[in-house]
Amino acid sequence: MSTLALTGIGELSTQDPELGVLHDAALVVEAGRVAWVGPSRQAPAADTAYDLGGRAVVPGFVDSHSHLMFAGDRAEEFAARMTGTPYSAGGIRTTVAATRAASDEQLAANLARLVDEMRRQGTTTVEVKSGYGLTVADEARALAIARHVTDETTFLGAHVVPPEHADDPAAYVDLVTGPMLEACAPHARWVDVFCERGAFDEDQARTILQAGAAKGLRGRLHANQLGPGPGVRLACELGLMAVDHCTYLSDEDVSALVETGTTATLLPGVEFSTRSPYPDARRLLDAGVHVAIASDCNPGSCYTSSMPLCIALAVREMGMSPAEALAAATTGGARALDRSDVGHLGVGARADLAVLDAPSYLHLAYRPGVPLVAQTWVAGRRT
Repeated sequence: MSTLALTGIGELSTQDPELGVLHDAALVVEAGRVAWVGPSRQAPAADTAYDLGGRAVVPGFVDSHSHLMFAGDRAEEFAARMTGTPYSAGGIRTTVAATRAASDEQLAANLARLVDEMRRQGTTTVEVKSGYGLTVADEARALAIARHVTDETTFLGAHVVPPEHADDPAAYVDLVTGPMLEACAPHARWVDVFCERGAFDEDQARTILQAGAAKGLRGRLHANQLGPGPGVRLACELGLMAVDHCTYLSDEDVSALVETGTTATLLPGVEFSTRSPYPDARRLLDAGVHVAIASDCNPGSCYTSSMPLCIALAVREMGMSPAEALAAATTGGARALDRSDVGHLGVGARADLAVLDAPSYLHLAYRPGVPLVAQTWVAGRRT
């Protein structure tokens, strides 16, 4: 089997604790995985070589929280927020109407556009949620389409209660845990709930997550975004892999995250786009919580696909060091998805990497808004 050597790496951030940051490094790829990594002078011979010209290399970003299955946009809602209208969960219904009206081809084209946009910014693994259809047919088709671009698909029928069930939310929970789950489970790896005021309460969330688990779906949860609530502790109680947003946390919430090892996924693009308070990442890291960063790319509260922007915001606004933010966007995201094959560049990992037009990973936070990702490689192939 042929091998490829990536040479001329000025700085290589492996996110592998045993390797750390290497200078004047090389990396050998075989069958789409890292076969060797180390100083360039020690690199073994390979069938072909590709010189990266002294650029810095980091693992491909792992975006563990996104909502890419939608139609339309909500630019006017964003403009209203920027002039004083507070963010609430209700705007999701605008996207639901547009998504229901879109064809499969339109949804697939928008998804492909956004995944390509992410790829050009260094994201090599992305989780994609449903949640803008909220009927059996629309949720199932969203996940079936998403499965063509990622294995990390999440059933989010419990995003909000749709208008037709506004007078009987219990009937909608029955739909989500019954026919909708039955139709969606074959296309999903995960089940998620928006556990927040204006969406689903603790008991409803528990019911939905347990129903998903009975169908073999792993659990995730949106929680504690708009205010204090029971969501984080529920995620820990149920042993979920990750709980996302985590803006308003009590000491008990933080302790539960530490004790259970549930990853807190922080989404700084949301706070940037809604003028809401940022989560306190420093508090979580100092307590020993596992932290991930993700884009939460969606048409309402955060229409950015840029993990480099999220890294810069995490450093500037959430108290993270550049090294901690990079780890959260790579190994942290991988942990949130229960993946050991991505998010790092140790031997055996999938050869997913971002080549930066910069001398160091530090420039991801140092030069916010600058398109530093010069190349993206997935499984040892330049995309």
